[in-house]
Amino acid sequence: MRDVAVIGIGQSAFGKFPWRTAADLGADAVRAAFSDCGISPKAIEVAYCARAFDASCTAQDVLKEVGIRGIEMINVENACAGGATSLRGLWKEIADGRHDVGIAVGVESMTTSPIAGKLIPPEKSDIEGHLGLTMPAMFGMVARRQMAQGARIEDFAQVSVKNHHNGCLNPQAQYKKEFSVEDVLQSRMICDPITLLMCCPNTDGAAAVILCSMDVAKRYTTQPIRIMASALCSADYKYTQEDICLSPVGQKVATMAYEMAGVEPKDIDLVEMHDAFANEEILRYEDLMLCEPGEGIRLLRSGATALGGRIPVNPSGGLLALGHPLSASGIRTVCEIVLHLRGQAGARQVPGATVGLAQMLGGLVSNLEHGTVAGVHILAR
Repeated sequence: MRDVAVIGIGQSAFGKFPWRTAADLGADAVRAAFSDCGISPKAIEVAYCARAFDASCTAQDVLKEVGIRGIEMINVENACAGGATSLRGLWKEIADGRHDVGIAVGVESMTTSPIAGKLIPPEKSDIEGHLGLTMPAMFGMVARRQMAQGARIEDFAQVSVKNHHNGCLNPQAQYKKEFSVEDVLQSRMICDPITLLMCCPNTDGAAAVILCSMDVAKRYTTQPIRIMASALCSADYKYTQEDICLSPVGQKVATMAYEMAGVEPKDIDLVEMHDAFANEEILRYEDLMLCEPGEGIRLLRSGATALGGRIPVNPSGGLLALGHPLSASGIRTVCEIVLHLRGQAGARQVPGATVGLAQMLGGLVSNLEHGTVAGVHILAR
């Protein structure tokens, strides 16, 4: 297996743009990635593209906008983990020597998707949907379990405060506004105890990365960012589980990634992760072994996961502040890690960062493991 490097990263604006097509958003991210590294679009040999809704030859639609035609293009869908899946597919192509240079794209237009502002009709729902077990309801139930184990609702609010503060430092965040714990707790109740400001917004947007072999990377940059690990795993389906605060697939894929990279959790300098709901971020601390089992709340309260802490989590602002264009998020998290490893993250820069981890979950409500699939990428400079 060859070493694989990230040489170009790009992101479109994130927000609500019902007048813009997915191809338009994707092209913005792709152009930004080419501008970032200076490589020619003609150098691209293979492309992977992820999109969850209205997906049909999305890679072809996006890349023709920037003059890329006549190459192998693969379209994937894997819920919120689609972008991470796209990136892993491209990584494998280059790591095993099939191609030298490629691009991975994730794009979503949530405001024009089939689920925008709509409820799933009962005849197309499952038993959980009939009973009201939507995504917020599932995490509301999980939050209640966390509170029974010692969490406070103020802890969930603090995650939102932390991530929205970070988002104020990120020019590409959808929301750039500071909130207090009181603001979060007083926002509209969505599913007790989860309030509006504990939920990520649905968002339109795209992200892209250009990968190449390390030999090629050295022609374009003196600071290539190496992908030390790329891991993806699907859940071992269980209709019920003993502890709804656990995510076995999240723990499994994290272990796979650490072993592949040859590092331990203590070696990680920063993390970008799936925080669709504020209380979820605390669960993911434990999945990724950033702390001992059951110690996620203690880690948050210590300030370790804030900017300036021992292991900053979601310095970008996370899904809570950036928004969540589903298939783009798994690539956007990698872009954020790359910025920090290069020392280019501006006001939110994690000083001296050398190793970073990007995680993304995707799945169905009816799988109570909190995820049908999980992806983890570990990168280093």
